[in-house]
Order: sequence, then C-alpha cells, then structure tokens
Amino acid sequence: MSHRGSILALPSGIHAWEARTPAEITAATLRPLLAEAARIELLLVGTGAELVPLDESVRRRLGEAGLRADAMPTHAAASTYNVLLAEDRRVAAALLAVD
Repeated sequence: MSHRGSILALPSGIHAWEARTPAEITAATLRPLLAEAARIELLLVGTGAELVPLDESVRRRLGEAGLRADAMPTHAAASTYNVLLAEDRRVAAALLAVD
C-alpha cells in the first residue's frame, strides 16, 4: 500500500489528510480524528521534518476529547506508531508529509 501526501492513520483506516504544514494542524483539520476519539488512547502527530510544538488550542481540544497527543518529527511518529500498533495499543497518527 502506498500513499502520497499527509495522512491520518485512524482505527477506521488510513485516510488522506488536508494539512500540509504545522500551521494547518488545527481542530478543523483533525475533525475526522476527533470523531473516532473514543477508540484512541494516544495520538502521535508527525510535524514534518522537524519537531514543531502543537498549538495550545489544538492540544486543549484534543484533551477535551480525552486524547493525549505527542508531537514529533514525522519519521519518528511513523516508527512509534508502528511499534505501538504491533503492541495492540489504541494509537492513531496524524502525519504531515515530508518533501
């Protein structure tokens, strides 16, 4: 399976994600993820080639939905997602594409 661009890896499957830059990681672009929050224990956010902290309003909205979010570079988020998924953890990932 191959995907181009940013993706959301959710319990329901892998979906294209409209966010292209860290500034576009918002509650609005994370709406599909928030709809599945009850099935997720941890959200890994890949912020591109470099770590960019999540905006406080995004972190607050995720917390309101009962989600703990960890931001990290996309390559680290993808690797961590695979490890946690193999451990049957309830994990999701929002991964910005790296050019």
